[in-house]
Amino acid sequence: MRWVSRAKPWPDNAPGTWHVDTGCIDCGCCRVVAPSTFGEADDHAFVREQPSSPELLHRAGMALVACPVHAIHGEGADLRAAAASFPDPVAPGVYACGFASAATFGASSWLVVRPDGNVLVDVPRPVPALLDRIRALGGVRTLFLTHRDDIDGHDKMAAAFGCERVMHAADRCAASEGVEHYLDGDSTLAPGVDALHLPGHTQGSMALLVDGSYLFSGDHLWGRGPRGWVAEGAEGGLGAGRSVCWYDWREQIRSMERLLDHDFAAVYPGHGRPWTGGREARQPALQRLIAWMREVS
Repeated sequence: MRWVSRAKPWPDNAPGTWHVDTGCIDCGCCRVVAPSTFGEADDHAFVREQPSSPELLHRAGMALVACPVHAIHGEGADLRAAAASFPDPVAPGVYACGFASAATFGASSWLVVRPDGNVLVDVPRPVPALLDRIRALGGVRTLFLTHRDDIDGHDKMAAAFGCERVMHAADRCAASEGVEHYLDGDSTLAPGVDALHLPGHTQGSMALLVDGSYLFSGDHLWGRGPRGWVAEGAEGGLGAGRSVCWYDWREQIRSMERLLDHDFAAVYPGHGRPWTGGREARQPALQRLIAWMREVS
């Protein structure tokens, strides 16, 4: 049976065959996958411009299949081809898994392909086609769980790939049962793969720093975060969310300050857009964000 939404289209969708309906949870997944098509309102995504080329139509189709609540609708895209495009390469050795889960509020997950064993950061929906593509890329050796909010389905990933799961002990909970390794601070998981304890969003929030280049940040920070969650005047900068800090905002500020000592060129978050500003822009972007965080604390 074909799934049919009972929600209505948002009135701010651009006229045309593609639309986002009122079931949208504003997770931001579509804006990451197809930013040319989807925009951001106060509490939902919408089609800001109808896809006008084969490439834009394909990316819109990828956003449709990735949406965790089936709130995107449109015509003309080959959805089988769209689904087969995940994991989607975004940087050398880095892939966006797509297929976000409603249970993690549409959090992004990332596959890092490495000669000494691949790392999966957080958990995508266990769609068979996605799992097959990940296997073709070498499977998963380590499942890195950035924090307790985004771990739903970790048991399915462990069963599918025989991987070991890692998270911080402070976020241990009933839902994390079965996790093999609990950390109590920073840790080197493999050469060039460092887990950083960054409490704030949750007590056990962690980020994964790979080769001093890529920071997988969970919900600690992101690029140009959702409306109102970014330092004023920092267009294209780094953002953080006071209203989604579940543990301690001041602790999160201190964790952000710690990142000034770590080098990276890009941020791949659980929520919000990736940031690819480069090494030279990293420190000033962090400093602007920290100044803003202090103002709103």
